Amino acid sequence: MCGIAGVFNFNFDSIPYLDAHLKVMNDLLAHRGPDDRGMWTSKTKEIGLSHNRLSIVDLSNHAHQPMIDPNGHVVVFNGEIYNHVELREELKSSWDFFSQSDTEVILAAYAKFGVECVKKFKGMFAFAIWDGERLFCARDHFGIKPFYYSIQNKILYFASEAKALLPFIPEIKTKREAFAEYVTFQYPIGENTLFEHISQLEPAHAMVINKDGSHVWRYWDVHYHLDFDHTAHYFEQKLEELMDESIRLHLRADVEVGAYVSGGIDSSLIGVLGSQEKKRSLPFFHGRFLEGKNYDESDYAKLVAEKTQSQLHICDITENDFINHLDKIIYHMDFPVAGPGVFPQYMVSEMARNQSIKVVLGGQGGDELFGGYARYLVAYFEQVIKAEIEGTSKNHSFYVVTAESIIPNLESLKAYKPMLKQLWSRGLFESLDKRYFNLIDRGADLSGEIELSSSDRAHCFQMFSEVFNFPKFENAESYFNGMTHFDLKCLLPGLLHVEDRVSMAHGLESRVPLLYWPLVEFVSTIPATIKFSEGRMKHLLKTTFAKHLPQQILHRKDKMGFPVPLTEWMQGNLKDYIFDILQSGAKRSGNYMNYQKICDNYHQTDVFSRKMWGLVCYEIWQQQFHDKAVSYQKMRNFQNIELIS
Repeated sequence: MCGIAGVFNFNFDSIPYLDAHLKVMNDLLAHRGPDDRGMWTSKTKEIGLSHNRLSIVDLSNHAHQPMIDPNGHVVVFNGEIYNHVELREELKSSWDFFSQSDTEVILAAYAKFGVECVKKFKGMFAFAIWDGERLFCARDHFGIKPFYYSIQNKILYFASEAKALLPFIPEIKTKREAFAEYVTFQYPIGENTLFEHISQLEPAHAMVINKDGSHVWRYWDVHYHLDFDHTAHYFEQKLEELMDESIRLHLRADVEVGAYVSGGIDSSLIGVLGSQEKKRSLPFFHGRFLEGKNYDESDYAKLVAEKTQSQLHICDITENDFINHLDKIIYHMDFPVAGPGVFPQYMVSEMARNQSIKVVLGGQGGDELFGGYARYLVAYFEQVIKAEIEGTSKNHSFYVVTAESIIPNLESLKAYKPMLKQLWSRGLFESLDKRYFNLIDRGADLSGEIELSSSDRAHCFQMFSEVFNFPKFENAESYFNGMTHFDLKCLLPGLLHVEDRVSMAHGLESRVPLLYWPLVEFVSTIPATIKFSEGRMKHLLKTTFAKHLPQQILHRKDKMGFPVPLTEWMQGNLKDYIFDILQSGAKRSGNYMNYQKICDNYHQTDVFSRKMWGLVCYEIWQQQFHDKAVSYQKMRNFQNIELIS
């Protein structure tokens, strides 16, 4: 819901051209909020806030932003506070509400609770509040909604997308440390972004800026106080209650709500539960390729649509769509992208918006919460082998699974044989953190394409270890929770980045009911022996909601995200298209890429790898932003501005 931006002088001095600054930022964010726009500046021009609105809750002008309350406090807000109805009831004795919007609830909560108000909110959000003395900014618990900022000469610039900050930074340059993280994880972790001079407020963090400077802190975290006292039946009942609560809150909107349905468990479950809660079918949206059954999951999506009697809208995605849209996708993403699934997601979001849908539900988060990634099974498979070799499998309780229990589940790894081959070629039976790092390290198969030293990537393992090894357990849960904890904290934000950008590129709001913090806090108390029982991925989720899902989906063992037939397309026009992109970058220097090596390796194979995808995206990103640096710099003059799109 919307795009926000602002400029604030720490010294409280007037900012020259402040209105023009805000207009440039607003224009660059216009796609995020097609329904309304607004700007506000203080009388002394030390601060200004701007907003582009996608109207979802309270469609009237009373919800216009920037919103000013009777105290003179001003807010710009992107997202949804799903429990705004309950908070309104709690706050009504101390606040005279003038709108039905969740934006006003933020102001009312801040007036009563100050910066602690953020702990009251259940939703996805990024906002900034100016109270005359300080600027208070916050981002939601999981980073569903973005918040970027840059500090230049005691002036803070912030925005929902990094591109809106580019006119105000000294240079457009890749940050070396963040690039090493991109090569390793395909998304920088922590506060870094790939742009030098631009940072991001991390998930579950808040920031206050005043004359004394800036202060950033974490206001929430997930902890693993495991509950070994209750049975699986108890956890199933409680999980069902929290899911019902989350679905009910996530359906709150004054516009029609739809759902992405990929054919997997998570999105199918959200679509079914959403339709049941609404007591009418939701429109479903699905993307498919026509290059064979490995790329067409529409039969599974149809099963869900039939169960709920929903209308299923299917987008047939072609090679020409890829060629025609890839540049636009990278522009809207602001950064190179973690995987090719962003392309079909972008196309499906466009289809949903073209059907006059403004809000769509998705299944993001289920894999991280309930153990749905094949790499978890791979990791435990290796440890089971080690335990059997060492003869320790019968006399300690470290492992959640046994050799006997894991064997029936190995069929799920049929499509992951290349992963197993690569993992085991890099050593066996090292420490748990090293083995899982090897599973997620996307830079392991680089062979001279990237000009980074081993020391450049050394900090990546250190950052990984700090998250993976916290918290430590002296029981059978440490490995599973270490893996899922790292993915939730560090890899999921990259997926949510995609979720936000592909939807907001079309003025569409994407909601993720599985990432409801009371639900996540509860799931973190459930032992892995129940969530991941005997190596069965998403075991608890499946047993809890088995009655809601078609059996064919419940027992699928071939789900692989959103596969894209890039290898098949390379036999056609795509090969020359991709090669031309890579060749064009060879003229550029100082960007960590060895284009000769990339092109040589590219011609030696007909397989389009994930590595190649990452390199191509990085090159397009440079073309979209680095090569257009002069155009962004010209925006600082605020005259004869031509926006880049």
